[in-house]
Amino acid sequence: AFYPLQIAGLVCGFLGMVGTLATTLLPQWRVSAFIGSNIIVFERIWEGLWMNCVRQARVRFQCKFYSSLLALPPVLEAARALMCVALALSLIALLIGICGMKQIQCTGANEKVKVYLLGTSGVLFILTGIFILIPVCWTANIIIRDFYNPTINAGQKRELGAALFIGWASSAVLFIGGGLLCGFFWCNRKVQRQRYPAPVDCAPRTEKQRNVTVISKSCTSYV
Repeated sequence: AFYPLQIAGLVCGFLGMVGTLATTLLPQWRVSAFIGSNIIVFERIWEGLWMNCVRQARVRFQCKFYSSLLALPPVLEAARALMCVALALSLIALLIGICGMKQIQCTGANEKVKVYLLGTSGVLFILTGIFILIPVCWTANIIIRDFYNPTINAGQKRELGAALFIGWASSAVLFIGGGLLCGFFWCNRKVQRQRYPAPVDCAPRTEKQRNVTVISKSCTSYV
């Protein structure tokens, strides 16, 4: 009865993993802000985790990877590390969830192990969403703070890029998928407890029953 929860959770987890990969690779984390009355823009700057890109008048598009890892700001280094961890966690969670599918025979016919695998997958999907939210919200906070800072030059101000919105959407999808898988786990555990209740202690024997038992044990038959 809870099989659709399992399918929906894994589908959401897969979509969240794809969104995590896109958020990690896309350079549109920080984009140049158009401030002022000049509506003619010849250059647009994109800044990502791994590269900077410049688009000039919709004709030329050039990207350059960061040349030095040690020269990067600490915020960018932390965002890189967290997004890589999130991507690895989403992949592991998806593989564990696939192994817990009903049709997959990786764990044999043990339904209890499959339920625990799906519950573990759900928890990992939720952790992945948290790991995505940290760098995305951190970067968005810095962009908004610098945008309204009057001491920063208008040419150095940036706006929220498309990768940040993809990261928020991916985190929400991962939370939904993880919640569905965790719900599948708890529902199955509840059903198993109702189906196989705990054994009840035996009632104490009466004195007559004890005597009958002792007599039956002391009797010996001969052929």
